[in-house]
Parts: sequence; structure tokens; C-alpha cells
Amino acid sequence: MTKKLRRLRAGEVRFLLVDIQEKLFPHIDGHERIRENSLRLLAAARLLEIPFFYTEQYPKGIGPTDAALLDAFPQDVPRLEKLHFSCMDDPGFKDFIGGAKRSVVNVVWGIETHICIEATVMDMLDDGMPVAVVSDAVGSRNPENRDIALRAMMRAGALVLPTESVVYQLLSRSGTDQFKAMLPFFK
Repeated sequence: MTKKLRRLRAGEVRFLLVDIQEKLFPHIDGHERIRENSLRLLAAARLLEIPFFYTEQYPKGIGPTDAALLDAFPQDVPRLEKLHFSCMDDPGFKDFIGGAKRSVVNVVWGIETHICIEATVMDMLDDGMPVAVVSDAVGSRNPENRDIALRAMMRAGALVLPTESVVYQLLSRSGTDQFKAMLPFFK
């Protein structure tokens, strides 16, 4: 049974960016918003030293991760090249992210919401792993598919939050140097 999530805490999360790749990304509804929110999440990962991982679906055909995001990655970020739609189906994925730690919340975002994000999140939940989906950092070519998938993941037990909620929950309080460093990302 997956633990019911109430709030995110910086020492209890890891970030997973799924398949935001250059050939498909421009065709995703709201891709500029997804890029902006991804950059906010990446800044938070660096600042708060949150473990960060990313995947690429068949990069030979879909290309590498979006260049603007790659430039913002923390150093030495682990990358998994995959063929399965669900990251959990790909051999070695659990080892890649450091195992199926049930005390760690997987904060997931990327594309496409109704394919790779939904399959991964559902499989993580089935495996007892707590998951938070960043609602405004996921997308699909068809926005209706995105919305249906977000509702399905929420009903299945995923915490679904916008980027600002994720970052502010992880910061926990105002007035700190970390808070001040993140503030320009939300003005």
C-alpha cells in the first residue's frame, strides 16, 4: 500500500524528468510553459541538493533532451535511455533511481502525460512508491489527453501539484537564502 502523501519535504524526495526530447517537445501543447516550469524545478534541485534523474525514450529517433533543460541540469545527472513507455518496465530502472525506496517521494514530470508519465506513475504506485506529479510541467500533444491522465493518476493515489506548490513545499519557509534564491523564478 502506497503511503498517503500530505506534503513534500526536501530531504524525502527525488526528481524524475521523463522524455522531454527535442523532436517531440515542440509538438506538445504548452511546451514553453513546461520548459519554464522544468527550469524552476531544476533550479530547486540544484539549490536544495535533491537527487535528480532523467530518461530519454529512444533518443536515436526522438533526439536528446531539450537543450535549454540540459544546460540547466545539475552536474553528473544520471540518464537512462529507454524503450518502454513505463520507466518501471525498463530493465535496470529501479537500480538507476536507487531502488524502490518507499520512504522517498518520486516527483515526476515530462511528456507525454497520457503515455510515459501515466504508465510510470501507475506502475510506481502499484509498487508501493509514493509519487507526486507536477501538473504544469507535464504535457501531451492533445491537452484533453493530459487532463484525463492527470485525473486518473490523482484517483490512483498520486499527489498532483503545480510547480509553485512543489517548490514552496520543499523550501518550507520564507526568509532563507534558498527562498530568496528561488523567488526570482516566480516573479
